[in-house]
Amino acid sequence: MNALFSPITFNKVTLKNRIVMSPMCMYSAEDDGLVAPFHLAHYESRAAGQAGMVMIEATAVLPEGRISHNDLGIWSDDHINGLQQINEGIHRHGARSAVQLAHAGRKANLENEIFAPSSLPFNEDYKTPTEMSKDDINRAIEAFAEGARRAKAAHFDVIELHGAHGYLINQFLSPLTNKRNDEYGGNPENRFRFLEEIITRVHETWDGPIFVRISADEYDEAGNTMDDFIYFSRKMKELGVDLIDCSTGGVVPVRPEAYPGYQVRHAETIRQEASIQTGAVGLITTGIQAEEIVRNERADLVFIARAMLRNPYWAKAAADELGYSLEAPRQYARGW
Repeated sequence: MNALFSPITFNKVTLKNRIVMSPMCMYSAEDDGLVAPFHLAHYESRAAGQAGMVMIEATAVLPEGRISHNDLGIWSDDHINGLQQINEGIHRHGARSAVQLAHAGRKANLENEIFAPSSLPFNEDYKTPTEMSKDDINRAIEAFAEGARRAKAAHFDVIELHGAHGYLINQFLSPLTNKRNDEYGGNPENRFRFLEEIITRVHETWDGPIFVRISADEYDEAGNTMDDFIYFSRKMKELGVDLIDCSTGGVVPVRPEAYPGYQVRHAETIRQEASIQTGAVGLITTGIQAEEIVRNERADLVFIARAMLRNPYWAKAAADELGYSLEAPRQYARGW
């Protein structure tokens, strides 16, 4: 069997293959954060295309944690029903579902007050955030736990905590954005404390697999090093995190040079050094490329982003490329 199409299990949740639709903002919700008809069609089509898991976009745990007014939300029980409908469509095709729980922090592009570990704007085009008090921190931690509770009620199989791309968890982790002088700032142990308390609290409301997305390269010499990311990853493993989803960048306004597989080495290093399962993402576009990553044990999952926007049936194209006979949904068997 091709490695890409082999099953894998995380905490009793089995994915039929290693292909994950990567979370990508669709900016298609109304200001209330509710699921729209677009979301139902968008996510079910990727499940019909035979991705092993479909992870929906960054979904805000608080209204002020949205990247934009058109982000999906999970800050209210009113959101559960729409999210359940997304899951019904995904599960209908034998795929597993995941939700990325998120808080944008200083990168929230909203009219209302925004919050961050330190009062530093992302750039001159962004608002200056309010430095979070202890009460603000506790409120955010509780919001992630409540988001996980709602994710369970909506029948998601996996949750991912969004600790990458310069959003709130990432802002606490990075010395570039965290200038606090209390127990949440300073050394790596203190900078990790916010994420540690989120994971600990989430375990109280959620009993399924937990992934965490990180930016494993901040593209700034004053930022976190790979040693720091290995330390964070080891700590996350101790806390019961199942997989580290390894992206890069977004902490400060630096645009990295992107080329096929440019982030895979970070997933490979963390997998080896922290002895934890990882996901690779970033310009992974072909079946051969994805097969190489899994077969050579550079990562355990491949997260397909823009290539799956172009082709909801990317898994079928990858299977054809690898000479693997991928079972078709019964409705499409005549075409496959």
